[in-house]
Amino acid sequence: MTDINTATQPTPDDRPHKPADDREEVYFEGSPRLRGEVGKFTVFAIIGLALIILPIVFREKVAGWMVAVSVVLGLLAFVAPVLMQKTVRYRISNYRIDFERGILSKDIDTLELWHVEDINFHQSLVDRLMGVGNITVVSHDESTPKLELQSLPDARPIFENLKQRIIAVKRQRGVIKMDVG
Repeated sequence: MTDINTATQPTPDDRPHKPADDREEVYFEGSPRLRGEVGKFTVFAIIGLALIILPIVFREKVAGWMVAVSVVLGLLAFVAPVLMQKTVRYRISNYRIDFERGILSKDIDTLELWHVEDINFHQSLVDRLMGVGNITVVSHDESTPKLELQSLPDARPIFENLKQRIIAVKRQRGVIKMDVG
């Protein structure tokens, strides 16, 4: 006769299925890198230089206040690409992508990975030299059907992690893809 209290209970390692690991792992959090927007920065720098130099060169033909306004606008043209990059933030994790934008007011869109239909990686030659890349995410999400994550540092490992996690999250939720022909 065996006592119920002395019967061995299965340990967590003996169970056929391990409990789900619901910890969120963040792959990237931050703003796009300015080094990925070399072309945009160059255009703004040329505009800024033109706004600063031309009124100074032709100051006899232009009013003094116009020179001052032009110089201020030229300096703002140098700062504009940095401000544009800092108004966007990404938070990419193993369950979702948060896309935040805005300076004074903020908008945040969240894209759950199980909604993702397709994912694309692009890295031009300049991007490769600068160590950045772009990831485009196509989804069934109504508010965010296409999300472009631009100028991400070390984008390839992020892309590879997202590919694997999209499959895993869909399996966890029992999502299956059906081709309707």
